[in-house]
Amino acid sequence: MSLSVTCFGTRGSIPTPGPGTIRFGGNTASLLVESEDARLVVDAGTGARTLGRHLDAMAPVDLTILLSHTHWDHIQGLPFFAPLHAAGNRIQIIGPRQTDGSLAEVLASQMAPAVFPMPLSALGARIEISEIVEARFEVPGFRIESIPLCHPGATLGFSIRGIRGGPVLTYMTDNELGAATAAVRLRFVQALRDTAVLIHDAMYFDDQTRVRAGWGHSSAVQAVELAHDAGVKRLVLFHHDPDHDDDAIERLGAEAFAAVVRLGADLDVTIAAEGRSIRC
Repeated sequence: MSLSVTCFGTRGSIPTPGPGTIRFGGNTASLLVESEDARLVVDAGTGARTLGRHLDAMAPVDLTILLSHTHWDHIQGLPFFAPLHAAGNRIQIIGPRQTDGSLAEVLASQMAPAVFPMPLSALGARIEISEIVEARFEVPGFRIESIPLCHPGATLGFSIRGIRGGPVLTYMTDNELGAATAAVRLRFVQALRDTAVLIHDAMYFDDQTRVRAGWGHSSAVQAVELAHDAGVKRLVLFHHDPDHDDDAIERLGAEAFAAVVRLGADLDVTIAAEGRSIRC
């Protein structure tokens, strides 16, 4: 069973609308993963608004939203996700528990009266929020395996496969490979052994990693090196820096392609762009 993933938000940290971000997009992280008979939303940054409008025509909706973590750029689109507002829809939101409160408490806090006009509890859909407690779990239509990432706060990557098997898509955004110990890096490599397509944090040029150590992100070159070590055949560069316009992202892609040549890697590298679909 093949999977298709469509990018509705590819940016990190904060939305960056404007003429300089047209080619790769300015919305923050949100993806739609589709199998032959199921759909799964991964992260709900501001790209979730457009994603929700895409799904709204398909109402009623019974859907799972899988959150890697609860930093703003991964949840800020939730209040504007159209299916949440429609009675008759059922939306299951799943993610890691945070150290300063339950997942439900964190999501409700961004819609508190002081910062948003409508509380989460007032939305029309039937909303169920649960925390990931086992590394391997299932949601309707998909089998998922989670892996802890190197990022401030509780942050997970996900390997996603159709419920009847088939290729694996792995999503590892907000992951600082430079902070990984040898044991943690080995765990990443082992987790990626069956991955057909890897979507990975590639926020920085390689020389930026030294001055931004501890910020929780990787360079495109580091993502290439990990994919090569794990035998992954296709890498998608994701979570673009808000300070990088389209031309800068093209240069970052060229740096990644040069690393592929240097390593002699059998690796296809793609730059994530809003509206682009990738099949595995």
